[in-house]
Amino acid sequence: MVSRNSLTCHCERKRSNLLAIFLLLLFLIGCTPASPTGTSAPPTSTFPPTDAPAPTPAPDYVAQIRNAQYQLGLPDSPRLVQLVDGKYEEIGPTPADKTSVTVMDHIAHGDLNGDGVDEIAVAVAENYGGTGVFVFIAVYAEINGQPVFQTSTLVDDRPAINALSIAGGEIFLDAITHASDDPFCCPTLRNARHYRWENSQLVMSDYVTFTPDGKPRTITIEAPANGAEAFSSVQIKGSVAISPFENTLAYRIYDIGAVELSAGALTVTTTDLGAPGTFNETILLGGILSGATIRIEIQDISAKDGSLLAMDSVELVVK
Repeated sequence: MVSRNSLTCHCERKRSNLLAIFLLLLFLIGCTPASPTGTSAPPTSTFPPTDAPAPTPAPDYVAQIRNAQYQLGLPDSPRLVQLVDGKYEEIGPTPADKTSVTVMDHIAHGDLNGDGVDEIAVAVAENYGGTGVFVFIAVYAEINGQPVFQTSTLVDDRPAINALSIAGGEIFLDAITHASDDPFCCPTLRNARHYRWENSQLVMSDYVTFTPDGKPRTITIEAPANGAEAFSSVQIKGSVAISPFENTLAYRIYDIGAVELSAGALTVTTTDLGAPGTFNETILLGGILSGATIRIEIQDISAKDGSLLAMDSVELVVK
């Protein structure tokens, strides 16, 4: 028979063991790390960031032009100034005496005279103290490895230059210039043109304007070919993208010095007002000396204000 005291001691030891187990469980639970309550962030990449591509350096001729001599285009008498990093500035006794020249970002490189050596065309802005900013296209030729100023032609006061390039021996210019009723601040007339470098000057060889809905107003001379020979007369054949007012085009004949020798009109054949059309007429060359080089321009002239809407030209040698 088990005594009461033995049973009591046995129970006490059992309770002590249970208490020790309970305390051990609490200890183990407290040492366990808590479960995360959200999604852990992905590990940071150990790869270094990719470097941005280095900008393409400007060609050498750009730096040369920006530090070449430039002949001012606006004054009546020729005057060369020295550009430094694309700029020239001269301050007189009054603001009106200021002269400022800035080489613009539009620079083109290509052969203009067929000698195998590239020329450079560049847009240059001139200011003389007022609000006007007169933009010229200047041509430089490479002489002894350095660009030397040759000639320039005025584009407009404060035009917007869209593009300038050289291809096929001609300078191409896309710009927004002033229409006849535009305020000086805000040109709206988009136009495109080509220049040829001839006899030490720039000659505009064609001209295109655009209608309000973006259609080009072009004239295309299809015959004779540029540089062809002509005698006492020449047959001019071509087309227009938009027929002119009263279906009439003008022609003008110039010598190599840009002196007008003759002028007249051509009739356009078309199916409807403002539709595409063609012309095919004979122009007399009486009085022009044999051996002379002439330029014939076919022009669409605005009946509203006399401005030029479109033009194409051809050079001929009179025999």
